[in-house]
Amino acid sequence: MIRIYHNNRCSKSRATLALLQGRADDVEVINYLDTPPTAKELSGLLKQLGMTARQLLRTGEAEYAELGLDSPSLDDQALIAAMVAHPRLIERPIVVANGKAVIGRPPEAVLAIL
Repeated sequence: MIRIYHNNRCSKSRATLALLQGRADDVEVINYLDTPPTAKELSGLLKQLGMTARQLLRTGEAEYAELGLDSPSLDDQALIAAMVAHPRLIERPIVVANGKAVIGRPPEAVLAIL
């Protein structure tokens, strides 16, 4: 099964979803703005991605500045909590397949884990 953490308003996310649906029948779509991952799920995704919480943050979102998330004193747990509370901060789309995860930027990046 392939899982995509998807935002339909994002052109890269829509392109990645179309690419996946063209290659597989079993694509689970999680609209993460409506159903944000829990802190535990997000921690697991970060491990699969091989990224830190800071690397997964969308720094251009208003919440990033409003919450002072650029502070180097914030650890991964604090950043994960911010992403759970404000899922727009999560880079997208995240695709999980075959025990691995990747950010679909560009969409073709997901081909490496299919």
